[in-house]
Amino acid sequence: MPVSEIKTEDHYTKAINDKNIAVVHFWADFAQECGTMMEVMNELSKDSTLNNVTYYKLAAEEMPELSMKHEIVAVPTLLLFRAGKAIDRVDGANAAELTKKVKSHSLAKVDSLPLAVAPQQKEDLDTKLKRLISAHKCMLFMKGRPEEPKCGFSKQTIAILDDLKVEYGTFDILTDDEVRQGLKTFSNWPTFPQLYIDAELMGGLDIIKEMVESGDLQTMLPKKLSLDDRLKALVNTGPVMVFMKGSPSAPQCGFSRQLMEILKETQLKFDTFDILSDDSVRQGLKTYSNWPTFPQVYVNGELIGGLDIIKELKESGDLVPSLKGEA
Repeated sequence: MPVSEIKTEDHYTKAINDKNIAVVHFWADFAQECGTMMEVMNELSKDSTLNNVTYYKLAAEEMPELSMKHEIVAVPTLLLFRAGKAIDRVDGANAAELTKKVKSHSLAKVDSLPLAVAPQQKEDLDTKLKRLISAHKCMLFMKGRPEEPKCGFSKQTIAILDDLKVEYGTFDILTDDEVRQGLKTFSNWPTFPQLYIDAELMGGLDIIKEMVESGDLQTMLPKKLSLDDRLKALVNTGPVMVFMKGSPSAPQCGFSRQLMEILKETQLKFDTFDILSDDSVRQGLKTYSNWPTFPQVYVNGELIGGLDIIKELKESGDLVPSLKGEA
């Protein structure tokens, strides 16, 4: 069964109270890691041995009450439910842990399970705030969301950041009063919005305006890149760059797995990018390099090819020289 999207509390209640195990993925479109976990859920949903498991995604920022209820402080977070009770949890993009837990609960006998697992030890407030502040290089704590600010100061701040084409993350302090009150003490700043760069407080709207006028802020902010510029930067990340499904330690397709085995035999250093974590990169590379499939291998920013080409180079004895840029 494919992954369904939960958009209402009624749908959520019905989903978690089903007789099947329900996996609910709290996600957000700004977090690339959510794409990885979505792909993992899609693959698990195709496993016929897990026919007592259903999969859902829920936009954490669009349903803040549910996010607060389950202490969702970062995405991706995945909760497993049975008969309305939370029975397990996976924090972060951990494909192996999710797969293990889904299979374990799917195979377990219902009458042997407790009604609910003991809650995880609650994260202390300072740790929680540090984690949130460091979630992005540029992090804005505001009232509301970028597309729907809940106060004039937040609206003006978003307009400034968007005008500067800044890459930034946000947190809606109206969804978590603990964070809202805690940040005032933590950073000794009583009002919102609050802008952080590299986990350091810059200030509120007045300070932001002053820094823009002086030109200081522009030099500190991470810029949004066009897709072509981003792809060019990615393919030049290292001398040998591999775009694959999954990671070298956990490839998510047979072609990627075979490629990793071949490259590791060369004992040459290479960098990788998981195309399952970012669909814009996944689709954009097909056009950028006029190569429709993955994995893709680049040397000094130039496309060498996919698995078949790498196999041919290995058989001819030209693989290592090609990867070194000597062929």
